[in-house]
Amino acid sequence: MAIATIGMISSYGALEKRTDWLWQQSPYPFGVWKNIQLKNTAPKPDFLLMYQFDFPQPQQPKSWLQKFRKPQPELDISSLLRDVPQERIIYLLREPPLDEVVEINKYNYQKAQQYCGYIAGPDDFAPTPDYMPAIWYHSNTFQDLDKLPPPEKVAPCSWITSGINRTENHRQRLRFLQSLQDNEIKFDLYGRDLPSWSKSSGELGNKWYGMAPYYYNLSIENYADNDWYVSEKLWDALLAWCLPIYYGGSAADKLLPPGSFLRLPSLDEKGVAYIQEATATPDAWYQAKDAIAEARQVILHKLNLLEWLSNYVKNYY
Repeated sequence: MAIATIGMISSYGALEKRTDWLWQQSPYPFGVWKNIQLKNTAPKPDFLLMYQFDFPQPQQPKSWLQKFRKPQPELDISSLLRDVPQERIIYLLREPPLDEVVEINKYNYQKAQQYCGYIAGPDDFAPTPDYMPAIWYHSNTFQDLDKLPPPEKVAPCSWITSGINRTENHRQRLRFLQSLQDNEIKFDLYGRDLPSWSKSSGELGNKWYGMAPYYYNLSIENYADNDWYVSEKLWDALLAWCLPIYYGGSAADKLLPPGSFLRLPSLDEKGVAYIQEATATPDAWYQAKDAIAEARQVILHKLNLLEWLSNYVKNYY
C-alpha cells in the first residue's frame, strides 16, 4: 500500500519546525499510521495540513484584533504551500470562537477558501463545522498508553492550567481557581505563568506526571458555548487514567462513552461544592474505571488526528 506524506504548517511556533510532531501518537516509527506518514517539514508532501494557521491580517496597527493574536508580516501564502494542489490542502482551525477572536476566526476561514480544498473548525460558522481531531500532550509511547494498566493512584485531584488572562473566559477560569483556593479545596495545581497568589506546584515538562498519580483531574475548557469545541484537556486526563471533572460544551457527550467523565455544573460556588464532594473519596473513579478504559481506546484509535488524516486520504483516492 502506498504511503501518502502529509506536511504541516502552523502559526503555533513551537510546532512549525518539528519534524516529529505527533509521532508519539502512532505505534509505528517516523509518524506512519496506516496509509499516511505525518512529516511536517517534508519539502514535497502529497498533502498539506494547515493547522491553526493564522493568515496575515490587513495592516491595521490600531485594530483591536492585534491585541489577541500577533499578525504575521506580509508574505506570499502560495510560497508556503510546497506546490501541493489546492484540493490536497487541509485547513483545520482548533482555537475556540471566543468573543474576542471570533472575527479573526471568520477571516481565517475566508482566506483559507482561496488555498484549501477542505476547511473545518469547532464552530457553527466554519465552512465545515466539526470536532477537533484528538492530539495529546503526554510524551509516553503509543504502546504504553494503549496497553499498560492504570498507574498507581496516590492523590485525589490535580489541575494543570495557565495564567493567561487575555479574554473574559480566561479571567473567569482564574476567578474560579481563586475561589477553589479560598475554600481550601484539596487539589494540586500545575502550570505556567500562574498568578503570584496561586498555590502552584510549578510547571511540568510532561503532563503525565501531573495527572497519572491522581484519581481526578479538573479539565476546564476555555470555551463551553457550542456543540463542537472539546480540547486536549479531556484527552490528556483520560489517557492518564484520571476521571475528568469536566467543564465544557456538549461535544464530549457525543464523542465519549457515558460515565467516562464527571460534568462540572458551573464555575461558581455550586462548582466548588461539586468538586469538594466528588474528590472526597475515590469511589467515583472506581465506578468509572471501565468507562475510562473504553474512552481511552476511542481517543487513541478513533479520535486521533492521525486516524482522521488517514481517513481523509483514503476517501480522496
